Amino acid sequence: MPRGGKKGHKGRGKQFSNPEEIDRQMRAQKELEENAGAEKESSDSEEESSSDEESESKKRSGVEGLIEIENPNRVSQKSKKVTEIDEGAPRELSRREREEIEKQKSKERYMKMHLEGKTEQARADLARLAIIKKQREDAAKKREELRKVKEAEEAKAKR
Repeated sequence: MPRGGKKGHKGRGKQFSNPEEIDRQMRAQKELEENAGAEKESSDSEEESSSDEESESKKRSGVEGLIEIENPNRVSQKSKKVTEIDEGAPRELSRREREEIEKQKSKERYMKMHLEGKTEQARADLARLAIIKKQREDAAKKREELRKVKEAEEAKAKR
């Protein structure tokens, strides 16, 4: 039976924040709030110059506002305008698309060589066709001879 209450996962220790770190974060948060309040009180003429600063403070939210983070692995999402997108430029193909195109091209090359009779399978097919033609010619000759023999016998029987 399960016991009452939730417990952490096995072997996981608790992590406590350093009090000095908490104090530093609190001071940084207060400074940001004071700066944001001072910017709102500025006049319209100063608003144009401070608009860049406001956008920077809006971009940084949560922990990012408290700590300067520069992650080289982070890819920033940059939106492109419709006018900047070049439809004529060749786009990068995925691995599956490249493999599919390569497969189709190799199939077309094989069929072209097959029609020219340069592949092993084409040679085997042509040899088989030659044998079948020979057999059909022989069978036609035999039928023709049998027909002539029957006609000759019928002619003799009528006399």
